[in-house]
Amino acid sequence: MAGKSSAKYLLVIGGPTAVGKTAVAVRLARHFDTAVLSADSRQFYREMSIGTAKPTLEERQGVPHYFIDTLSVGQTYSVGDFERDALAVLADIFRHKDVAVLVGGSGLYLQAVYAGLDAFPPISAATRARVRAGEAAGGLAWLQQQVAERDPDYFATADTQNPARLRRALEVCLESGQPFSSFRRQASTPRPFRALLVLLQLPRAELYARIEQRVDAMVAAGLEEEARALWPYRHLPALRTVGYEEWFDYFEGLISRQQAIEKIKQHTRNYAKRQETWFRKHGTWTPFHPDDEEGIIRWAEEKMTGQ
Repeated sequence: MAGKSSAKYLLVIGGPTAVGKTAVAVRLARHFDTAVLSADSRQFYREMSIGTAKPTLEERQGVPHYFIDTLSVGQTYSVGDFERDALAVLADIFRHKDVAVLVGGSGLYLQAVYAGLDAFPPISAATRARVRAGEAAGGLAWLQQQVAERDPDYFATADTQNPARLRRALEVCLESGQPFSSFRRQASTPRPFRALLVLLQLPRAELYARIEQRVDAMVAAGLEEEARALWPYRHLPALRTVGYEEWFDYFEGLISRQQAIEKIKQHTRNYAKRQETWFRKHGTWTPFHPDDEEGIIRWAEEKMTGQ
C-alpha cells in the first residue's frame, strides 16, 4: 500500500506475555511491506535478550525492527522518551509507507505512541522527598499500600512489583490530591495517523501453558547465565523485572534454583493477568486469536478502505 497522499495507519498489536505478539507483528509487517516498532520496555536493552523473549534474527529476517537492543541497562529511558522517538521513526516510515506496526505488552508504551501521554502535575521537591522517605522506611510494601489506598483503580492494573511506577503514581496522588488514574482519562492527543488496535487473546489455560513452555525454553536457552552476568547491575531499574529478580534471589541463597524457576512462571502468570486487565480498561481493542492472521489482515484492510 503506497501513495504519499493517502491516509496513514498504525497497526497496534497488544496482548499478554507469551500470547504470540511477535509472530503476528512480523507476519503483518511482511504482508503490508513495512516495519515493526517494539514497545516492549525491556527489549530496548541489549544485555536482556533471553528473559525478554526478543524476536530472533531469523524472525526479523526481511522486516526492519526498531527499539530492540537500542540501550544498555545502565541508561535511563522514560515512556516520554519512547513517545518522542517512536513518533520520529513513524514520521520517517510514513514518508514511504502507508502502514506501520507497533507491538508490545507494555500497554502504557503503546498508548503513549497511538494516543499520547496525559498531562500530569509537576511534582514538588517536598513531595518527592516525602515519598522517598516513606519508601526508605517501608520499602516496596509501603509503596504498594499507599497506592492501593489512594488509587485502587490504578493499583488493580499496575505492575505492583515496579517501585518506579508506584513511586510516580503516589507522587501524583499526593501532589494533586487526586487519584493518579484520573489524569490518565484525558482526551487523546491528535496523531497524523489512524491507530487500529488489535488485541491478541487466548483462553486462560492455553495462555498459562504457553507461559510454562516459554519459561522452560528460556531456562534451556541459558536464562540463568544471562541473569548471572547481570547480577552486578541488579540495583538498576531495568533489572527489577520478572525473569531476573527471581534468579537474583537464588544467587543470594534466598530460594532454591527450582523455586526461582517456579516463581518466574508464577510471576509471569500474574503479570499476564495484569496486562489483560489493562487492555480491558484502556482503549477500544478488537480481539483476535493469534493464529487468525487472515482475519486480522481482512479486518485491517476493511478499516483502511472504509468498508
